[in-house]
Amino acid sequence: MNLYPAIDLKGGDCVRLLRGEMDAATVFNNDPAAQARSFQDAGCQWLHLVDLNGAIEGRPVNGDAVGAILEALKIPVQLGGGIRDEETALAWLEAGINRVIIGTFALRQPDLVADLCRRHPGRIAIGIDGRDGRVAVEGWVEQSDVSVADLARHFEGAGAAAIIYTDIDRDGAMQGHNVAATSALAEAISTPVIASGGVTNLDDLTALKAASATGIEGVIVGRALYDGAFDVASALVALGGEG
Repeated sequence: MNLYPAIDLKGGDCVRLLRGEMDAATVFNNDPAAQARSFQDAGCQWLHLVDLNGAIEGRPVNGDAVGAILEALKIPVQLGGGIRDEETALAWLEAGINRVIIGTFALRQPDLVADLCRRHPGRIAIGIDGRDGRVAVEGWVEQSDVSVADLARHFEGAGAAAIIYTDIDRDGAMQGHNVAATSALAEAISTPVIASGGVTNLDDLTALKAASATGIEGVIVGRALYDGAFDVASALVALGGEG
């Protein structure tokens, strides 16, 4: 199972939020490129990036920080936040991002995004952020009436690299990952699922690894790594030794 260490960018800094609240940001590093290199040096095989300002404003904002990270790394990078149209998605792919994560745009124009997945197989991931089983968009500030499962099913067979599922109420709260909800989603679709939100300790990773047969391909971890709950080496062992 893959480990995706997370770097959330706000104002050029590496931060973590509590339940998606921009006013509840903790700065962990003001040099995101250095943070990214540390994950690579520790053995990670992927990096997960989010442009938090972009998610709120609906356009790329932290481009300079993303560029510095891409220059610093050899491992592939997936990026979400502010990708609300095809032009922006393609621009990031051309800039060197290996996989773009589309969230709000996928809810607003699912057919167009499914077509984008077909034309760029394996390079588009669908970010589905859920609260009480419903999809939240616009940087989590707007709640839709669409269920997480229904949106995920729309992209079946379209060539999406993965569904990245975040339980917003667990994100950054260090309350444990909602393994049951992630497993249920993974079992309901054939597209691989990447778990996100709430990972607190190695027990969460062990539980996710045990549920990997449902279709959980990897897990995104942020605050637990920054707070020192465990290190990358221990996480990789818990997930089966893969980065």
